[in-house]
Amino acid sequence: MTVAVLCGGVGAARFLSGLAGVHPPTDTVGIVNTADDTVMHGLSISPDIDTITYTLAWAIDPERGWGLSEESWRVMDALARYLPVRPRASGAAATWFKLGDRDLATHLYRTARLAEGATLSEVTAEICRAWGVHQRLLPMCDETVSTVVHLATEDIDVPFQEYFVQRRHAVPVSAVRFAGTDTARPTRAVLTALRGAELVAIAPSNPLVSIGPIRALGGIDELLAARRDSVVAVSPIVGGAALKGPADHMLAELGHEPSVVGVARLYAPIAATLVIDPVDAHHAAAVEAAGMRAIVAESVMSTPAVAHSLASTVLSAVRLPS
Repeated sequence: MTVAVLCGGVGAARFLSGLAGVHPPTDTVGIVNTADDTVMHGLSISPDIDTITYTLAWAIDPERGWGLSEESWRVMDALARYLPVRPRASGAAATWFKLGDRDLATHLYRTARLAEGATLSEVTAEICRAWGVHQRLLPMCDETVSTVVHLATEDIDVPFQEYFVQRRHAVPVSAVRFAGTDTARPTRAVLTALRGAELVAIAPSNPLVSIGPIRALGGIDELLAARRDSVVAVSPIVGGAALKGPADHMLAELGHEPSVVGVARLYAPIAATLVIDPVDAHHAAAVEAAGMRAIVAESVMSTPAVAHSLASTVLSAVRLPS
């Protein structure tokens, strides 16, 4: 069975890792959000792609959930020397977005290859091969798409990474938009994967700013809606809270219910099934009233065994014709 997975960052990385334990990696395609991508110090950074790559290569820092294990930070420490002398309006020597010394090699390679005219899809495939990753990872598109967050208290738009990392996603938001989706298009490989997969899974990622940008690309929602009976989502909200990141309070701030029911209302047009954690079992009827079949299964991937079990649950959620 071929499986396509819509992916954000950490939650998707753990889900894909669990899936690799119960399903052939070569039969899995991860379609990854790139609207979080940014440029720092002149380098092209793809946080979600890199988090998934490092996780599948067993090289991720397990405590942070991002970056490489046994990392050093000499470059960031050295950059701090220049902070007192840079002009007020300059963004040089920014150290709020941490890039480890070994991690920098990935960004140097990506930036050089893009400058040579390679597409992001081509570079991502090369990086995956370098790390020995057997799952196919596809950027959602090769054009630039950027998540822009409107801060409610300051009434300004800021790039996603400024909101998420520099401000530690601790300020309320009143709107989110995806700049570039009017011209960007999903690649042919992405469309082929979504059409050809026997199962499409939506990883437990932020539905607004991780899965939302993928859905904002022309044709994606229509394609998923046409095959929604074979689309299974895993809720990133457990017991009314996000396990990591700002999904819960972003949902509330943007007018959605911060619960599995709110997630169901967002996904019902494109997915028939939602996997929810046992702590939310009492919401199963409300999930089904929102238009999705509820499957109750442990979804907090605290161990590889739980991740394997969750992946198996998703795989068995779709009854394929014999």
